[in-house]
Amino acid sequence: MKIIMLGAPGAGKGTQAKMIADKYSVPHISTGDIFRANIKNGTELGMEAKKYMDQGLLVPDELTVKILLDRVAADDCKNGYVLDGFPRTIPQAQVLDKALTELNDGIDYAIDVDVPDENIVKRMSGRRACPSCGATYHIEHVPPQKEGICDRCGKELVLRDDDKPETVLNRLKVYHEQTQPLIDFFSKKGVLRTVDGTRPMQDVFDAIAGTLEA
Repeated sequence: MKIIMLGAPGAGKGTQAKMIADKYSVPHISTGDIFRANIKNGTELGMEAKKYMDQGLLVPDELTVKILLDRVAADDCKNGYVLDGFPRTIPQAQVLDKALTELNDGIDYAIDVDVPDENIVKRMSGRRACPSCGATYHIEHVPPQKEGICDRCGKELVLRDDDKPETVLNRLKVYHEQTQPLIDFFSKKGVLRTVDGTRPMQDVFDAIAGTLEA
């Protein structure tokens, strides 16, 4: 069961990826995590990626896919994996598809957690974070006991720059330009499955599980 998670920033795909990984006992793989692990362990691929990252450059798609293939070749991936955060663009998807095809392998499902932009702006602008202990809240869904104050350490909560409506709209614009075409790409391959991400988290997961077990 090899799965790619798709969805706009704030759609909840990371949460769903973790829930899928837990239920089906497969690893949840994020490119950020495997970059960090390779750099920490001083691997050849990690050191190559670090050269780009140290200069503030994006790691080339071919190198990212090499690091990814190295990760999915590990024993814990023999029953599958959930990819979160990659591919983000058509060229990345093409490089990954070509590499997997050469290994007589491929992706079984690309799951799109579909949430309209206005819902995402509302969802993310309702987030609040504690700058002191890192605890996170949501003014509607997970409010602190005392408005604007962290339950854990009593510090004042803030709206992070990343969650401000103008930042969210900009991130959504980039997503629609770069990542949205992936939906067509995976649809043509016959592996796309779309779920309504506006529903409660457990309902979204139940819909995904229903798709995977159909």
